[in-house]
Amino acid sequence: MAPSGRTAVIDLGSNTFRLVVFEAGVGGDPLGWKKSDEVFDRVRIGKGQKDRGALREAPVERALEALRLYGHFCRARGIEDVRPVATSAIREAADREEFLARAEECLGTAIRVLSREQEARYGFLAAINATTLERGGVIDLGGGSLQLVEVSGRAERSSGSWRLGAVRCTERFLDSGPASKKQLKALRGHVREELESASWLGGTERLVALGGTVRNLATAAQLATGLEETYGVQGFVLERAALAALVEQLAGRPAAERAHVRGIKPDRADVILAGAMVLDEVLALSGAPGLEVIEAGLREGVFFEALLPGDPPAFPDVRRASVANLARRYDAHEEHVAHVAGLALELWDGLREAGRHDGAPPERDLLWAAAMLHDVGAAIAYDDHHKHSRYLILSSGLPGWTPREVALIAQIARYHRKGEPTLDAFSPLGAPGDEALLRRCSALVRLAEDLDRGRDQAVRHVDLRPDGKGKRLELTADGDETLVRRAVAEQNGLWEEAFSERLAVAA
Repeated sequence: MAPSGRTAVIDLGSNTFRLVVFEAGVGGDPLGWKKSDEVFDRVRIGKGQKDRGALREAPVERALEALRLYGHFCRARGIEDVRPVATSAIREAADREEFLARAEECLGTAIRVLSREQEARYGFLAAINATTLERGGVIDLGGGSLQLVEVSGRAERSSGSWRLGAVRCTERFLDSGPASKKQLKALRGHVREELESASWLGGTERLVALGGTVRNLATAAQLATGLEETYGVQGFVLERAALAALVEQLAGRPAAERAHVRGIKPDRADVILAGAMVLDEVLALSGAPGLEVIEAGLREGVFFEALLPGDPPAFPDVRRASVANLARRYDAHEEHVAHVAGLALELWDGLREAGRHDGAPPERDLLWAAAMLHDVGAAIAYDDHHKHSRYLILSSGLPGWTPREVALIAQIARYHRKGEPTLDAFSPLGAPGDEALLRRCSALVRLAEDLDRGRDQAVRHVDLRPDGKGKRLELTADGDETLVRRAVAEQNGLWEEAFSERLAVAA
């Protein structure tokens, strides 16, 4: 990693060129990181390129213009660690060396052309650092190619690359009008024939997918569930039925009108159908119920290789790492939030032992995450920081957590001060029992926050004891408990609603 802690990864993809700036060492943690800038251009460098033929002049000119801009950007920002990588279209171009010479002159930096195996590996690194994937597959669909990686024990077992990118399949099988049955049949048959060599794919129960095409399709599928807006698709499972419905909608429209499908980006509308059909065929061959979509991509894979130790370079626990990373990014009071989390978990455990709820371990994880992040909104402003915390959690994303879990974490943080907890706009993401879960966890974080109102960790431990028709809270504390007693009395309303009993503090 560069002394400045900043790395610019430049992805010269077949469809899009993208420069992403990452910063390492965020919050004083060597493994803390964030994405701090991004520039992208829809270059379509592979447009009109025949199989292993020369690149066309118009896309080349667009590419060189973008690279001039990227070179200027890095020099102006003083970014020394610049890592440009090229993928399918450039890798297979007959005039590759000629293009690279011109491109490197514009960029001012040597460009590394990734082999098929290297391209697949970077997608794999992105996937295992954005999910809890232990066993299954990773699918990376770009404009020129499709990469598949078999994963076992969180390690790369085998990989392959096929010329099945969204741009390439569009140019070969589709035109600008509505897709005919003959065109769709030909494309599906081609994909199945090409993927016969990926024999491991059959019976794969979990598939993690990355790339702009699948992200765009996932956005459209999310909005179709009734969500008013989407805060990203990290962890969203694009089920096959939803994907098939999108294929049907898109196929019945000319390319110019596919952006009328809510969520589909205009600059992907002409190639989105072919990409959707490739993904649908992969799902059919695997038998997996859906594609688990991630926001990370090849760029993150290149960055993680530089940031993380180990082989493969990976976070030991993605879920905990993403929560800790977000807390550090917004300078949460680490001792305070960790203590609040500890008290909330003690209360949760005590209530479960007393039979006041039957929450499973995943609920405990949600409670911990919300407690760790409940104060991040103070980085924006202390006033209404509970609402700011909700916004930052939703907008920043939490790799390793599903959209439903992120929504619950955000809503628990939102109600850690006041208000009547409700899923509100996130009801379409909810599962049965989530409203009750939200009330329970909000009550616990709210109480734990007040138990450390002085931010001095004076209340070291809490214990719940039966007390008539309610519970008595016994404290192990240092100093005056007056503030704590008043806080507990003020929180009885939500507590009683969540647990159907009163709460008092032991004398």
